[in-house]
Amino acid sequence: MSPVKVQKIVCIGAGYVGGPTCAVIAQKCPEIIVTIVDLNEARINAWNDEQYRLPIYEPGLVEVVRSCRGKNLFFSTDVDKGIQEADLIFVSVNTPTKKSGVGAGFAADLNYVELATRRIAAVATSNKIVVEKSTVPCRTAESMRTILEANAKPNCRFDILSNPEFLAEGTAIKDLHNPDRVLIGSLQTPEGLAACQSLSDVYAHWVSRDQILTVGLWSSELSKLAANAMLAQRISSINALSAICEATGANIDEVANAVGYDSRIGPKFLKASVGFGGSCFQKDILNLVYLSESLHLPEVAAYWRQVVEMNEHQKSRFAKRVVDSLFNTITNKRITVLGFAFKADTGDTRESAAISLIRDFLKEKANVNLYDPQVEEHQIWQDLAEASPNLSLETIKKQVNICSSSLEACKDAEAIVIATEWKEFKEIDWETVYQGMNKPAFVFDGRLLVDEDKLTKIGFKVVTIGRGSL
Repeated sequence: MSPVKVQKIVCIGAGYVGGPTCAVIAQKCPEIIVTIVDLNEARINAWNDEQYRLPIYEPGLVEVVRSCRGKNLFFSTDVDKGIQEADLIFVSVNTPTKKSGVGAGFAADLNYVELATRRIAAVATSNKIVVEKSTVPCRTAESMRTILEANAKPNCRFDILSNPEFLAEGTAIKDLHNPDRVLIGSLQTPEGLAACQSLSDVYAHWVSRDQILTVGLWSSELSKLAANAMLAQRISSINALSAICEATGANIDEVANAVGYDSRIGPKFLKASVGFGGSCFQKDILNLVYLSESLHLPEVAAYWRQVVEMNEHQKSRFAKRVVDSLFNTITNKRITVLGFAFKADTGDTRESAAISLIRDFLKEKANVNLYDPQVEEHQIWQDLAEASPNLSLETIKKQVNICSSSLEACKDAEAIVIATEWKEFKEIDWETVYQGMNKPAFVFDGRLLVDEDKLTKIGFKVVTIGRGSL
């Protein structure tokens, strides 16, 4: 069976994956019309904003959108029109962890995936290639195929592909322009292989053919979960070692550097921190835990669960170290938290370590000054309220002050906690900060960001994750 030449692509979902991915496809494939659709009108309006105030922050994204929006890249709330006209449909909707029902706290909530799939079946009047772009449990494509085939109109065929993303927020555009690999999973039938070829031809506009990996459908789905789980495992491993370093006087930077020289291990993802966050790692590991338990593999489930438990322990351990260092109490003390995004160069706050730290500080009745250069104020209040359901938003706002600069946030504080590795935090005028703080002035570096010797000479008491107390 011959592959279809893709001329029109629609992406259902205008979030962190669908938006940047399809914007780059439009940029690299000027002859293909790409439309990104979403029922969230405010989000689509932001993508269409004349001043390019896009709904997500990602370095390089504005330039990509500016280069092709209105030419072959469009953003719309007309989902049905997009489905009807497309040859290929990316399903890139949110798959959060379930909060209730069977599998609550572990399994992925596939409600949006099912709704999108049923909409495709209801609207489509011609053959479509449907591409599972969201991160989903293994064999989700089988459920999608069952729904599509049960509701397809006469002479309307759907071919299902899995094409997981491997983007790192903060470097997503760079990752899309120069990917390590593109993974496409398909059924190993003539129709499935032809659909796989059609999507491969799209990526081949800028990705070398030998970097486009084609595998079975279920292997593709599981590979995404496996990749994130193993990356998170490395972070939890180095963070576990950071606790030992603090107890023994070893330096986690030196340990990680020495270990990273081993060619079998390598240096990546060996940087200790206050903990990993983001939309993928914890969600995907919990998904893997649920899958393992569903397959009656309790030991495997327990193994992967420990990666998440270690991450949560790292956050609470760091918060406790702040309290212990400040003479075992932070009640009514002013603590500055620098950074609220889960990592630098993104406005994403999902599972951010800062949320857990501030929650713990509020429990200790501390006052918190907070500054982040990208996260919107409404997002901060929403996250803090969700993290502390026993506190009213009014109470939280009495204890937390959102500041417009790092210098403002640090004024009159007892301690500074670095929770996100924003570059600007390395360039702070620490002499001025020290003069405006209560003494003794503490800096707790949760991201191995600052020059400890320099700050110590200024007069700070510096506590660095993965190093013993001075």
